[in-house]
Amino acid sequence: MEKTTFTKYGRKNLKGKPRYLKSKIPKGDNYLKVKKSLREKNLFTVCEEAKCPNLAECWSSKTATMMILGDTCTRACKFCNVKTGNPKGVLDLDEPRKASEMVEVMSLDYIVITSVDRDDLADYGAGQFAKVVERVNTDHPKVKVEVLIPDFAVEPEHMDTLAKSEPFVIAQNLETVKRLTHPVRDRRAGYEKTLNALKYYSEKHPHIATKSSLMVGLGETKEELVESMTDLKEAGVKILTIGQYLRPTLAHLEVQKYYELDEYEHLKKLAYDIGFEFVASGPMVRSSYKAADYFKFLEAKNAK
Repeated sequence: MEKTTFTKYGRKNLKGKPRYLKSKIPKGDNYLKVKKSLREKNLFTVCEEAKCPNLAECWSSKTATMMILGDTCTRACKFCNVKTGNPKGVLDLDEPRKASEMVEVMSLDYIVITSVDRDDLADYGAGQFAKVVERVNTDHPKVKVEVLIPDFAVEPEHMDTLAKSEPFVIAQNLETVKRLTHPVRDRRAGYEKTLNALKYYSEKHPHIATKSSLMVGLGETKEELVESMTDLKEAGVKILTIGQYLRPTLAHLEVQKYYELDEYEHLKKLAYDIGFEFVASGPMVRSSYKAADYFKFLEAKNAK
């Protein structure tokens, strides 16, 4: 492990995607049956929309991700392929019911609720998040709800609105190291902004676990990654995911490096050494990858 090397702008393996970044196309009777049921009810998962390589694995473990607050983001991060624009305050008030129905149709044990940024709304979408979480908690009390949220401008009133709906996990992604925050993220997002939001939830609502995610391959150094992980831990974050940045289109940032498998293991060890409770690190890992594993970890820990 000690021999693992990291490079700042390594291009040693950019001749083509490594084999471990290739995934199988989802298939099987259960997958097709679930997909058919979702379409019949006009329900859509982020897993499908984003062509997530982990879809089959997550669905088989009864975990899925739903996007709320529409499909148009008010921000324009350089790593993300979500449509940007001005939604002009439009909301689908039926999203709480749809989330509850998705849980039922897919027989989920764990659901992740995420969204675009909605700077056009007075509460940045916090109220809608709360309504969705409350509806799922009421209709399916045994199901765990994780939320991957915007920063809500780090305004306590709106963050409290979300937290009081009692999600199991609150996630807000740091995405990258401090030096690369801009241009990687939209100017309205920020390194300290995300850390402050996570710290607020950790301190004001300590019974709710906080989570964040880092992309690698954007030109960061090992030292910068350690700094970011340390900053997240000091903000009270318990769960960390680390995954490879993949360029969605030629209009987005270039990949500076494809990390090797041993490097992900090294980063995972570093993260545990820093003090995180649960870490997922690998080329195909995304923020919501096997999200329910943290709950399984807690169950095993409490059973000892």
